Order: sequence, then C-alpha cells, then structure tokens
Amino acid sequence: MNDERLFQILVAPVISEKSTRLADKHGQVVFKVIPSATKSEVRKAVEKVFKVEVESVQVVNVRGKIKRFGRTPGARSNWKKAYVRLKEGHDIDFAEGHV
Repeated sequence: MNDERLFQILVAPVISEKSTRLADKHGQVVFKVIPSATKSEVRKAVEKVFKVEVESVQVVNVRGKIKRFGRTPGARSNWKKAYVRLKEGHDIDFAEGHV
C-alpha cells in the first residue's frame, strides 16, 4: 500500500464527550475516515502518522440525518467513523497539536 493513500485515509479526529470518555477509560481514539477505508488501512495509517501501536480497529458507517432547510427537505452526507484501540502505554494527544 502506498504512503499517499495512507495519508488520505484519516480525515479528522472526532472530538466529543463520548470520544473523550472512550479515550480516558478504554484507550480508544475516534477518527472520521474516508468511506472506502478498510480496518487494515486505518490501522496502518494511524501507526504511520502518529507512530503508535494499534491493538484493534472497529469501523461504523454513520448515516446522514434527514434535515429541513427552510421549506425544502435535505439530507446530510453519510460518513465512516473508526474506533481505534491503542496498545497499553501508547497515547495520542490532540490538545498539543500533533496532528
């Protein structure tokens, strides 16, 4: 797998109350990834970009919500989320700006 594809896999970290709780309690980090990403690609991308060891990866397809924009109905885009569990002793801190 080429390095160019690995750097395109991770779109952004998901920073929310749930993801912060998962990071503190279970050592998991949550990322928004491209829709065509596989578990093995996400694992390799996280290990290469952040120089950490990954224990496991779970991916979830998030369906976009149906919303109204004034009088016209619309929908948000579907996207993919990856829960990455890091091995013991490894950590990614987004507050320090390592991204």
